[in-house]
Amino acid sequence: MLLLLLISSAFLLPWAGAGRIIGGKEVKRHSRPYMAYLHIQVLYPSSRKAYSCGGFLIGPDAVLSAAHCVDKNGTVRVTVTLGAHNISVRERSQQRIPVERWVTPPKYSSDGHINDIVLLKLKTKAKINKNVKQIAFSGSNERVTVGTKCSVAGWGWTAVEGRGSDVLMEVELKVQNDEPCKQLFHNYLRHSMMCVGDKKGKKTTYEGDSGGPFVCNQKAYGIVSRGVGTRPFPKVFTRISYFEPWIREQLRKFALQELPGSPSSD
Repeated sequence: MLLLLLISSAFLLPWAGAGRIIGGKEVKRHSRPYMAYLHIQVLYPSSRKAYSCGGFLIGPDAVLSAAHCVDKNGTVRVTVTLGAHNISVRERSQQRIPVERWVTPPKYSSDGHINDIVLLKLKTKAKINKNVKQIAFSGSNERVTVGTKCSVAGWGWTAVEGRGSDVLMEVELKVQNDEPCKQLFHNYLRHSMMCVGDKKGKKTTYEGDSGGPFVCNQKAYGIVSRGVGTRPFPKVFTRISYFEPWIREQLRKFALQELPGSPSSD
């Protein structure tokens, strides 16, 4: 059995311990073909940092993740790896694509991870195949009921000490009512956030899992966003249904910008 862990503070820097699925299991190879591994480099005037986040493919050139993953001082460069199971080796199934640009909601705030969602535009379109596929996401009127078990996947540590997992891990967590999150997070917004977790504290996500999808019935309903202190429960996920109109609008803009003669086309 995997070791249990209390999650770290949401205020820790992502590279201090990138990504943990705790109390979960290794997924069947390529059974989550929508998963994206984000390698993020932050270039400062005199130093460089690197860390990782999760994400998921919703279009041939579009990946959703958490805004706080790319909200850093300095020059940020993001490379997305699709079709991966073991990120420590160059699998034939992998596609590594630089991110051209990204967009966050106008009212995104790093203080409390408000509107914690980002849409990444890939420099080239992914080749869709059995190992790389898009996932549907919830519409504006879709919600999952309290008590529903859904899955979260990510690469990263499985214990408080050690190193990140090379292979993709997965854990099942329940949708909770809003009360535990309201009590713990003063700026919890039920319309744009979800309260998720394992009340027993045996299963949880961690920092580098940020940006990964909360998948219910083969559809993404949430995005891993934040926790607090050393508590394994509860966690706050971004509620995708609230942002569905914004996502659709940005995807249309991406498509328009690819048309010949558009300002950003080559």
